[in-house]
Amino acid sequence: MSGIYSKMMGSGLFYEKPTDLKGIGTPEDCHDLQSDEELIQALKAGQSSALGILYDRYASLVYRLALRILTNPQEAEDLTQEIFLNLWRSGSYNPSRGSLSSFLTTLTRSRAIDKIRSRGSNLKFIQRWSQMMVNETSSLTPFESAALSQRSHQVRQALTQLPEKQRQVLEMAYYEGLSQSEIAAQLGIPLGTIKTWSRQGLLNLRKNLRDFIE
Repeated sequence: MSGIYSKMMGSGLFYEKPTDLKGIGTPEDCHDLQSDEELIQALKAGQSSALGILYDRYASLVYRLALRILTNPQEAEDLTQEIFLNLWRSGSYNPSRGSLSSFLTTLTRSRAIDKIRSRGSNLKFIQRWSQMMVNETSSLTPFESAALSQRSHQVRQALTQLPEKQRQVLEMAYYEGLSQSEIAAQLGIPLGTIKTWSRQGLLNLRKNLRDFIE
């Protein structure tokens, strides 16, 4: 990838570095820095050109994930810019807590899901939940599923009441379309544990929504 254009692998697009990220320097300015940790330290020390290398290194990862969740190229591009501006300005990444790719993946997923929630596009999400609950619990009738689809606000509230691990697994499955095996690989957690969290999350979600589907 060049310093100006980062090819979006698998999308057939060339993604131009956003206006707000232009002028931050070229990779040559930090050519002696190789590791993410060194580049982050350089960025914190005011060497904004380090962001150019990190952008070229991870922009495709961020963009592909954003596009997968948002299904809108323009929104995915906007979010990619937002993520790197956040990395540049906030200094919130701590190498001792995990890899930069994991940090960017988690941040992108969180921001993308927030955007979906804020725009109120919940019907497809609710329909997926309803179908999964039918498959997993064999206890939701078509009437119950239809009732859930009309109560997106209550479903969002019910999701916030789930333990974090259960909510994360279910959101990854339904916002990103990941299988349980893919979630296990991404999180570095045994598949059996992911299945347990998923099953418990679905049961807890139904319990939290009992007043609305009975």
